[in-house]
Amino acid sequence: MNPMFLTFSAGMVAGAMNALAGGGSFVSLPALIAVGVPPVQANASSTVALFPGGLASAWAYRDGLRPVGAVSLRALLATTLCGGLAGALLLLHTSSAAFTFVLPWLLLVASIALAFGRRIGEALRARWQIHAHAVLAVQFALGVYGGYFGGAVGIMMIAMWGLLDNRDLKHLNAPRTLLVSAANMVAVLAFIMANAVRWPETLTMLVGAIVGGYGGAHIGRRAPAGIIRAITLLATSCITLAFFVKTYAPTLLHH
Repeated sequence: MNPMFLTFSAGMVAGAMNALAGGGSFVSLPALIAVGVPPVQANASSTVALFPGGLASAWAYRDGLRPVGAVSLRALLATTLCGGLAGALLLLHTSSAAFTFVLPWLLLVASIALAFGRRIGEALRARWQIHAHAVLAVQFALGVYGGYFGGAVGIMMIAMWGLLDNRDLKHLNAPRTLLVSAANMVAVLAFIMANAVRWPETLTMLVGAIVGGYGGAHIGRRAPAGIIRAITLLATSCITLAFFVKTYAPTLLHH
């Protein structure tokens, strides 16, 4: 298959997934690796390719921006930017071999967050409350994760904020999209400045992601949410399993 066609198609699917239920990086990252982009560069390029779609979502939600509990949005934004930069720099100093080793576990964490994030958040809210000063420490850690990898980080943010804010979770979508985009933005700038982006594949995927995101938004208005979620979870689970097999099966067979 032509590499540019593959990256464009993967971008379309990833953009549609992000518009529908999240998890687009589960498609964009493996596609870039499949066309020969080294793993660390593939992760950086995937972040750049999917960034405009996330930025558009943040702009669409701008009217709903509010503080999260007693924590100001400005403090959360500054903390997330610092964490995102730290995560991006950590990725740039990670070898391809080390990233390949840890990637299946990152995908597993993101898969669990996609599948059970809301339930875990509800269970935690029923038992615990988190103090406002602790939110910024956790937010910094989530910013690091967002800059380094970022899969399902928005769901993780909402689960954590739910321990502080009793608002309907739908009202947390606006700060979620802004802060996820903030972590991605500083990571994108770091990746570009470090020349860690493979531009031909990235630009092709970026165009596909815009097309897919637009189409996904229209599909989301008509398709049942349960079916969309089931397909997303099936796809992410299969991709995660495939990376575990690819990474660890040769070692197990050798022993």
